[in-house]
Amino acid sequence: MLVGFSLGGFFDGILLHQILQWHHLLSDVDALKDMRTQILADGLFHALMYVVAVVGLTRLWRRRAVLSTRDADRILSGHALMGFGIWHIVDGVFSHWVTGIHRIKPDAATPLLWDLGWFFVFGVLPAVAGWYMRRRTPGDGGRHGRAAAATLGVAAALAGPIAALPDRGGDASDPVMVMFAPGVGGAAAFNALAKVDARVLWVDRSGGLWAVSMKDRRDAWKLYASGAMLVANSRVAFGCFSWTQVPSAGSAFLAPRAPLRFT
Repeated sequence: MLVGFSLGGFFDGILLHQILQWHHLLSDVDALKDMRTQILADGLFHALMYVVAVVGLTRLWRRRAVLSTRDADRILSGHALMGFGIWHIVDGVFSHWVTGIHRIKPDAATPLLWDLGWFFVFGVLPAVAGWYMRRRTPGDGGRHGRAAAATLGVAAALAGPIAALPDRGGDASDPVMVMFAPGVGGAAAFNALAKVDARVLWVDRSGGLWAVSMKDRRDAWKLYASGAMLVANSRVAFGCFSWTQVPSAGSAFLAPRAPLRFT
């Protein structure tokens, strides 16, 4: 169940944060609009899912002797499906309605309909189906659970790296996103970018997040020595940050009213 729970979290992060880019963890927390805080929260969320997955896989390994019993595949799969659904039930109740830290599709005409639809399709239905699977009367055709356990283990092992997968698309003209550490002023950041021959496309209000174009992205390494915390679309990229998008290509150096879409 813990492995299924973690897979639910990874599913949410990969699909909604990175692929569809509908929201991130603290989208609707007005007091925490600073981009460093938002990205840190997304990273901590994925780190928590790593911890849950490791705990689940460790417990599964310790109970591996049970996998040789009849119907172990059905019971294990049922528990995993329940965990997957429980994640979305908890997320829907706690994140969408109790705390309101984000919605499934906040820019929709009726966000509540998206919340309810996601809650039932990916929460209630998998949880009920998993409960039915584990409660069903054992049959003569039941199989051992090694294949199911291996499948869950591989899924959990791959989901984490996929959640941290940077955007590999595009070419040299695509923006490189650079986030500088707190305390690095605008002048210092600009000088650091100038040293690697980076042309500034956009910078957020705080002066911490910059979109630049670079002729040679191999020079992005040098930015870490000048106070950069994260550099996306370089050889070192960190999770959802790599999917950050500038408002538009060739936007102004300072665009305080231009929206920045990020996960």
